[in-house]
Amino acid sequence: MTYTAKKCGVRFSPPAIVLIYEDTVSQKARKRIMPVRSFSKFSDCSKAAERLKNNVRHSAYLQDVSMRQMERLHMILRDRLLGRTLEQSLASLRLDPNEDLNKLGDEELSRKKARMDQLFEQNRKKKDDPDFVYDVQVDFPQDERLETCSWDEEESDGGF
Repeated sequence: MTYTAKKCGVRFSPPAIVLIYEDTVSQKARKRIMPVRSFSKFSDCSKAAERLKNNVRHSAYLQDVSMRQMERLHMILRDRLLGRTLEQSLASLRLDPNEDLNKLGDEELSRKKARMDQLFEQNRKKKDDPDFVYDVQVDFPQDERLETCSWDEEESDGGF
């Protein structure tokens, strides 16, 4: 039998991953609750997600769910165990261009960097893409006045 994942979420008590899927043969929507066992606030989310995705009982249902999404769901569960609210956990997964990343802790910073890497790979143009253009040249508009710096002036060479 084949299944198509429609929605994926978390249940906090007891911790579980909830999957809404469609059975392609009967065309019926169903819900599957997959408990997350032996998971604590110190657990590695990527290993826990991989363990659940490769579980014999759940692997057929989780084929359409990406490993990144499984990791994010496990991060939300771990954040709950650490005492964070759902809103705080979701905010840590979003990117704010005005946020000062120097003020973040190591874990938050690694999350943000992983998200930036994912967005970069998603937006990167590859040679195989149909809209790929080699050697793009862009003319930027010039302002009325160019700013100069003191180090850029010729008279400051000082005999070199």
